[in-house]
Amino acid sequence: MTIALSEAEKRRRLRTLLSHFDTAMLVTRSAGGMRARPLTIAESGKDGALYFSTAKDSPKVEELMEDAHVNVVMQDRRRFVSLSGTARIVRDRALIARLWKSSWKVWFPKGKDDPALCLLRVDLTDAAYWDMSGSAGVRYVFGMAKAYVTGRRPPSDDDERHTARVKL
Repeated sequence: MTIALSEAEKRRRLRTLLSHFDTAMLVTRSAGGMRARPLTIAESGKDGALYFSTAKDSPKVEELMEDAHVNVVMQDRRRFVSLSGTARIVRDRALIARLWKSSWKVWFPKGKDDPALCLLRVDLTDAAYWDMSGSAGVRYVFGMAKAYVTGRRPPSDDDERHTARVKL
């Protein structure tokens, strides 16, 4: 049975899923190929963007100068999110001060005023999610077992409460 959600419902579902993650894999691409690296999420969703802290001289900044298109991936045992967008460097000291986390001091020993510190802002264009948590996860496992026994495709792939693409 196909269960479709409105775009607004899918965006709300996505925001809820994003709230479960504090780390993401940022995938950049350049002439040298693609590269993924884990980053702590500084903020997500308030203005439709994701923010990460970074050093202005890091390789990812160079890669973004070549190609600003990125993919951001988040995963736990039962939730998966893939986000696409474009990234840019932000040097707004007031925003950096507002988002500052003491754990960043490992990389920026001078604190929020460290001149090497900047933010990476990812403006999101679209997303895909797979959510198998809670009761949805139980229904998913049951549907997979039934599909295995009957040899038929599981219906959960047509249920946008579990899996959907979202335009942002």
